[in-house]
Amino acid sequence: QVQLVESGGGLVQAGGSLRLSCAASAGHTFSLIGMGWFRQAPGKERELVARITWSDFYTYYADSAKGRFAISRDIAKNTVYLQMNSLKPEDTAVYACAAQVRGGKGGMTYDYWGQGTQVTVSS
Repeated sequence: QVQLVESGGGLVQAGGSLRLSCAASAGHTFSLIGMGWFRQAPGKERELVARITWSDFYTYYADSAKGRFAISRDIAKNTVYLQMNSLKPEDTAVYACAAQVRGGKGGMTYDYWGQGTQVTVSS
C-alpha cells in the first residue's frame, strides 16, 4: 500500500497563487511510473488537471490548466507539486493527487489516491 499525503490547499483571492504538494510513501519499496492531480467541484465530475511521468518528465495539462498551472516532481522525495497561478473562482474544487506504480493496474489507471485538499478561490 502506498500512502499519498497532500498539502497546500486553502483560500486565495482570484489572481492569486497556490502550490500543492503530494508526497508518496510506503512501508515497502515501490516504483512510481507517474502521478497526477485531479479536481472535483460540487456537482461536477472529477477531471484530470495535470499529470507527469516519473522517468521521462512527460507532462499533460487539461485545457483549463494550460498556461496557468505547472506540475513538477522531486524523484528523491517521491513528491509531486502543482503550482497554480492566476487562479480563478472556477478553479475552486477538491484537488487530489493519484499515483501509478510499477506492477499496478497499468494503462491510464491510477493505483493510489490521496485524501484531497480544498482549494477555494474567491472573486
